[in-house]
Amino acid sequence: MNPTIETLTRLHELECSECGQPHSAHQLQLVSECHQMPLVATYDLRERLSRSAAINLADASMWRYRALLPLLDDKNKVSLGEGFTPLLHLPTLGGRYELPHLLLKDEGQNPTGSFKARGLSMAVSKAKELGATGCIIPTAGNAGVALAAYCARAGLRAVVAMPRHTPKAFKEACYWYGAEVQLIDGLINDCAAWVRQRNADGQLLDVSTLKEPYRLEGKKTMGYELAEQLGWQLPDVLLYPAGGGTGLIGIWKAFREMQQLGWLAPDAKLSRMVAVQADACQPLVATYTGQQANCHDYVGRPSIANGLAVPRPLGEKMMLRVLAESNGTALSITDEEMIEGMRELARHEGLFVAPEGGAVWIAARKLLASGWIAPGERILLLNTGSAQKYLDNVEGRWEK
Repeated sequence: MNPTIETLTRLHELECSECGQPHSAHQLQLVSECHQMPLVATYDLRERLSRSAAINLADASMWRYRALLPLLDDKNKVSLGEGFTPLLHLPTLGGRYELPHLLLKDEGQNPTGSFKARGLSMAVSKAKELGATGCIIPTAGNAGVALAAYCARAGLRAVVAMPRHTPKAFKEACYWYGAEVQLIDGLINDCAAWVRQRNADGQLLDVSTLKEPYRLEGKKTMGYELAEQLGWQLPDVLLYPAGGGTGLIGIWKAFREMQQLGWLAPDAKLSRMVAVQADACQPLVATYTGQQANCHDYVGRPSIANGLAVPRPLGEKMMLRVLAESNGTALSITDEEMIEGMRELARHEGLFVAPEGGAVWIAARKLLASGWIAPGERILLLNTGSAQKYLDNVEGRWEK
């Protein structure tokens, strides 16, 4: 790092998620050298850092938590105003299902229409800071749109590989942002194989899920935000639609960092984390329930929730760790159930959520019916995107 730069971040180093081996945070990194597993950014939290000193209340974006984000120099920040999305009370559905403390964080109100804006804002900012000239990504849809937008903003080249069956709106957005788009037969793992071949020379920075360390840092800001929005308490249960799992891992990372910083209320308990997957593609659920040793050979099918069709997530071990540490669980939801969830949220709360959002609501209902969720608990649903780009998948299905 240039010693003349006065940096606001407490960034310390990167660590292998498998063994903790340190890696430099001052050069472009992909997975760890030791285990070929995701790298995780760590921060120097030994010196006291108060909430009032660390949070820029005038900045209504994820960048308000600047000291706990990895960018060294603000001149490299690539932002479209992502983050600080609303946390909404759901009184009608809460009343109907006897859940008086039912909440939804609406990530569909981000730039580019999904939570992917957070991770890609951070990844592209760091790519710019560390000298990359372009980025490449395999995507189920939303991440490709976000990469294309933030690379356009940064003046970097963007190459996006997505399944051919991805709804048209995702493809069109990438074209509008000037990205190079490759359509692939299959799911995101097939797109990843094409990316590896296309980028064999390493000319472009591969920002695949958890193959670089900084998308995770953008996604973790959801955890900081919901804590701040809840007066530094946490929900009893947080339901998250987990495909690649970056958000699930990132939110839990934020909870642990806040715990270490002493930012949470003295009586605050960490949330029980629920990973929700599609019935058509449920590798984490299959591993969690003992149907397989791991996801390495899992074969998934397409789902109307494009973001959940991730058959072999690199972060599987990290997600399982979150579920174990939080006393959480994992379950899958059918496409028809997702439609039912979307319909209920639209008609009773005025929220047109992505199929992933419909999935977490149905998951909450199932866990309530089984007794895993108690009626008086504070329940938070994480809706990852707007339904607008999914219309090809759900057109006409508003009728029962």
